[in-house]
Amino acid sequence: MLPETPETLDTPGTPGTPGTPGTPGTAGGAPERHLIRYSGRAAFTPEVIARAAGTSVYTESGRELLDFTSGQMSAILGHSHPAIVATVREQVALLDHLHSGMLSRPVIELTRRLAETVPDPLEKALLLTTGAEANEAAVRMAKLVTGRHEIVSFARSWHGMTQAAANATYSAGRKGYGPAAPGHFALPVPDRFHPDVVDADGSLDWRRQLDLGFDLIDAQSVGSLAACLVEPILSSGGIIELPPGYLAALARKCRERDMLLILDEAQTGLCRTGDWYAFQHDGVVPDILTLSKTLGAGLPLAAVLTSPEIEQRAYDRGFLFFTTHVNDPLPAAVGNTVLDVLVRDRLDQRARRLGTTLRGRLDELATRHDIVGDVRGRGLLLGVELVGDQALGAGGADRLGAAVTRRCFELGLHMNIVQLPGMGGTFRIAPPLTASDDEIARGVAILDEALTDAVRDL
Repeated sequence: MLPETPETLDTPGTPGTPGTPGTPGTAGGAPERHLIRYSGRAAFTPEVIARAAGTSVYTESGRELLDFTSGQMSAILGHSHPAIVATVREQVALLDHLHSGMLSRPVIELTRRLAETVPDPLEKALLLTTGAEANEAAVRMAKLVTGRHEIVSFARSWHGMTQAAANATYSAGRKGYGPAAPGHFALPVPDRFHPDVVDADGSLDWRRQLDLGFDLIDAQSVGSLAACLVEPILSSGGIIELPPGYLAALARKCRERDMLLILDEAQTGLCRTGDWYAFQHDGVVPDILTLSKTLGAGLPLAAVLTSPEIEQRAYDRGFLFFTTHVNDPLPAAVGNTVLDVLVRDRLDQRARRLGTTLRGRLDELATRHDIVGDVRGRGLLLGVELVGDQALGAGGADRLGAAVTRRCFELGLHMNIVQLPGMGGTFRIAPPLTASDDEIARGVAILDEALTDAVRDL
């Protein structure tokens, strides 16, 4: 789960005239003057955002930007959804925060209702704040109940920036921070557009790739494999949907080694892919499920779900994950409202329908732009990969991705592009599930124009 800022906007925020209202600048200089820059070498977007509503955010200068990243890939109900606004106003005046050992009705209700959305035996839940924190708790639980410490995750994974989550993250952020924790292994990514292990037809042979990956893991393991932590659709890995049958085969590999399977559905959970959870598409039930982002629809809320058996074993061994905001009532109330809206408005069905519409428009766009190499994904989590190296030389896809991202921003569309070594730039397209057909069409039209302009200008 890479930071969802546009990594390729390499022009920092431009300061306006000091003290002039309605410009990105503020008295005293550029708006980022006192900010620690936290996105690697990526810059902040070049305008300050003043407000947001529905599928759009609005800059201080009054410009509207269609938000095709749902904020931090989180605002599945759009920005400032009336039901969420009403819940926050009511709950914050009633009960916002408690001692972490106290329970409240919103927490009790949300854990019960989450259990009702997932298959058996996932009926125990822990409410936290971020995806990294949820993955941290899941890994900590897996280590405790198995009595082991080794963790497997994909080579282009992103699970967060806290200790265990960062050690299971391979797509970025590993260099310069000293030694990683021992016992972390990377599994090859089954990328059908960039196959590394192929069959006689040149297609990805994911079964042989998976076998080879675990052969290497087994060779390196000291016999302490605890869990495999993966996303069912890699987001920061370039919107990589696991091939049919892969997740079931991975689950078998885990069972053979008495490892737990942890699925990180921070971005795929709660209807975004057209199913309530992406793992349901494959008929696989994880041992531990982590949720965040979409659960709070833009507010800080995350969850860990597991079976009574695993929870009991963890409890018996003194499982400790006591945090300041564990099981807080205010975000839990928001989570209940998110579930209300998802059910009431049948947003799983809407995500399937809008996703089909958006995918069709992107496929049509790909037929007219040679630089679009692939369109992939599921529901309203789609990827568009650019392939500019052949036409523009080495690094061409990176330059092209930066140019398209900038041009989209200028034309009124916020996009996010992932650029990893050996791949072209891949746009992650994830508009709110509440987006209209007109907004979907307008966003694709802007992307179409930006592609045309960027190729012309490079």
